[in-house]
Amino acid sequence: MTEYLVVENDGGERIDRYLAENFEDKSRSYLQKLIKDGQVKVNGKPVKANYRLVFDDRVEIYMPEVKEPDIEPENIPLDILYEDKDVLLINKPKQMVVHPAPGNVDNTMVNALLYKFDKLSPSSDNIRPGIVHRIDKNTSGLLIVAKDEKTHLSLAKQIELHNFDREYRGIIIGTPKSFDSTIDAPIGRSQRDRKKMAVTDINSKNAVTHYKLIKSYGTYSFMSFKLETGRTHQIRVHLAYMGHPILGDDVYGGERKEFSELSGQCLHAFSIGFIHPITNEKMYFESELPKYFTDTLNKLENKYGGNI
Repeated sequence: MTEYLVVENDGGERIDRYLAENFEDKSRSYLQKLIKDGQVKVNGKPVKANYRLVFDDRVEIYMPEVKEPDIEPENIPLDILYEDKDVLLINKPKQMVVHPAPGNVDNTMVNALLYKFDKLSPSSDNIRPGIVHRIDKNTSGLLIVAKDEKTHLSLAKQIELHNFDREYRGIIIGTPKSFDSTIDAPIGRSQRDRKKMAVTDINSKNAVTHYKLIKSYGTYSFMSFKLETGRTHQIRVHLAYMGHPILGDDVYGGERKEFSELSGQCLHAFSIGFIHPITNEKMYFESELPKYFTDTLNKLENKYGGNI
């Protein structure tokens, strides 16, 4: 059971919206079903989804335990850029999911890692062994994997303290007014669509993306992005917020008919820099742009030429 005491600012809020704001990883329909099934109580009594909270109400949520899926090792090829006894650098292809989730338990990078490696850092939910950070299914590029808990904790701390350098390359629609600047805008769950993220002041976390124009092609631009924070869909959300969504992004408005062959966004995790947790050596790796990306650049070059 999870319990909340309603603060003054939340008075008058519908119970289903209140729960959606506090359980960002759950859909509103799932939470409404909990309410309908009597699994949500206010002051000890079941309520309906349209119940409006009152200051000092005591909200109890009884959420059934979700059984973690059994993860099977699978012989899936991995592009390993670097390996030692502590860390791995994986070049993830587009359309590969990083780790399993209910309803999607196979053909992920974790399935492949479990087949090839006996030792990976543990995860609390048993579905993310070795995974220090993630990139979206339709984002290609570099990921670091930890082989033990000490290494994992050190890398996670570097990310938390912004000592973990990450550069992405992407193609956006349009050209930003400033060619070298920073987007500093908080990101949280969208209030209109709980499956999306958005720039919002409601239940959000600070998010900072630095960007730089590499080359412009008519109504498109080849860009470099450096992350200071690592929020879900951060680059995609920030660029859509600017009015320049990532080309091919079918969630945040980057679809274009002339690039219908693209499956998902044209975004690549280009480089990673970090301090090795055991040797304290400064390490830096780059990943070549994949074929789908270079094909898109060539198409733009042939059609528009380009300007630095």
